[in-house]
Amino acid sequence: MHNIIRQLRADQGWSQAHLADLLDVSRQTINALETGRYDPSLPLAFSIARLFDKTIEEIFQPDQESA
Repeated sequence: MHNIIRQLRADQGWSQAHLADLLDVSRQTINALETGRYDPSLPLAFSIARLFDKTIEEIFQPDQESA
């Protein structure tokens, strides 16, 4: 799954650690999300979308081969 979390975080001027604190997850989780090694749970995806005032679909897009 592709996402724009790194871009959204950078636009806010936030570190991975700060975003992790806001979402109550580890910095390693944020890194794994940004590099595509981890797909979030639905509750976490909703929390991310709410934090950035975006829809889930605006942040997360399926990879072409899985669409």
